[in-house]
Amino acid sequence: MFGRESKPQNRIDSLIGATTRVEGNVFFSGGLRIDGAVRGNVAALPDQPGTLVISEQARVDGEVQAAHVVVNGTINGPVDARETLELQPGSRVKGDVHYKSIEIQQGAIVEGRLVHHSAEVKGVELKIAK
Repeated sequence: MFGRESKPQNRIDSLIGATTRVEGNVFFSGGLRIDGAVRGNVAALPDQPGTLVISEQARVDGEVQAAHVVVNGTINGPVDARETLELQPGSRVKGDVHYKSIEIQQGAIVEGRLVHHSAEVKGVELKIAK
């Protein structure tokens, strides 16, 4: 999405509490904070500037997709942060991480590949001078 960057949400619209365990996929818009456990994929709705915050005690067993992702807890699965990813000191990710912009604090652990989303370049045509 050329030139269409969104800002992280300043507010949390939804919360999965510390004593809550979700079995199944979670789709959200706006801001979502997970303090509990999710066994399933967590994804922002397409074309929505979603922000996902995974707290220190939280655990996600599944794929994670959002424009902005902040991780303090554990993710067992791939992460696709379409814009920004913050890995805080206590974070642990087991899976490949796709990001456009990344911040990794000392103590964060990633067991997988870090893959940068390069800017989309379309319609580039080279002409040879005669």
